[in-house]
Amino acid sequence: MTASSAQQAPHAAAVRWWLIVVAALIAIMVLVGGATRLTESGLSIVEWKPVTGTLPPLNEAQWAQAFEGYKAIPQYRELNAGMSLSEFKTIFWWEWSHRLLGRVIGAVYLLPFLYFLWRGALGAELKRRLWLIFALGALQGAVGWWMVASGLTQRTEVSQYRLATHLMLALIIFASIIWTLRRMTARPQPVVPLLLKASGVALLALTFVQLYFGALVAGLRAGRMYNTWPEIDGAFIPSAARLWFEEPWWRNLFDNTLTVQFEHRMTAYALLILAVLHAIDAVRSRAGAAVTGGAWSLVAAITLQAALGILTLLHQVPIDLALAHQAMAIVVLTLAVLQTERLVAGRVEHRQKLVLPLGQAG
Repeated sequence: MTASSAQQAPHAAAVRWWLIVVAALIAIMVLVGGATRLTESGLSIVEWKPVTGTLPPLNEAQWAQAFEGYKAIPQYRELNAGMSLSEFKTIFWWEWSHRLLGRVIGAVYLLPFLYFLWRGALGAELKRRLWLIFALGALQGAVGWWMVASGLTQRTEVSQYRLATHLMLALIIFASIIWTLRRMTARPQPVVPLLLKASGVALLALTFVQLYFGALVAGLRAGRMYNTWPEIDGAFIPSAARLWFEEPWWRNLFDNTLTVQFEHRMTAYALLILAVLHAIDAVRSRAGAAVTGGAWSLVAAITLQAALGILTLLHQVPIDLALAHQAMAIVVLTLAVLQTERLVAGRVEHRQKLVLPLGQAG
């Protein structure tokens, strides 16, 4: 053991627990963000004050000032005109809690990180990963305000593009921490076929695509429309005229509520089918208990996630089902990251060709 590794060893467990806490806080942050969206609270604070904004209004004059700021934006004038101060306080507390939790996560990440750097508890590769995660976290704060700003002048809600960007960046940070935690755990490397490894990577990529479509559904409130299943707009596959009426055609993928909900549904089906095929391949390949168990766990989680999605749709997005659906999405992402890292870390199985002696018939 080198002097550097001997210095890092006593802190290994502390570093892992620190990252677990940060990942848990990010998961909670995503759920609070979902509740903020569902309660239409995200535009209740119309200023970005990274330091002084930590404190909420402390007296009636400050509450009145915050309410007057909200009254100046289109959402109040067009959707909430006549709202009482008490009603405003309800949506204010959701958005304030969301922003406060973001600040808490920043502190919980940065302060132990600086301590571990000072103590020499981090290896070179781990330091690079953690600095990158820190940079993404700093960017996330700016992206959050960029998202909110889109709803303060011309719109009554934030841009679904910016909402999706904000959510995806949070999930990328979360996935990066889970991946890093997995890399820190010493374990035997399984031998896996190349095809199995490729399907694991494809599962993770498709999970991110599905999460992005889910964010668009939330941003457009598309879940409150077409509340039937398995049919949507009267058919399993809606008419092309309804799916592709906007110009240019690609805008339908992001702006057309029918198309956005339809692509979210179809991607869910594709994700479940791919997960089942991946699990069957893991069994046939005899890739080991960890890989096979991880594959079937992913199938179970995606199945439950799909069921929650259907129930949320049929009941027109009640907040409890919607948050359960979102929480299960985080579970699916976690399992997909763990499975992919497990496979990527494994050794590829190279099938040897049978070489026959010269002159001997095959």
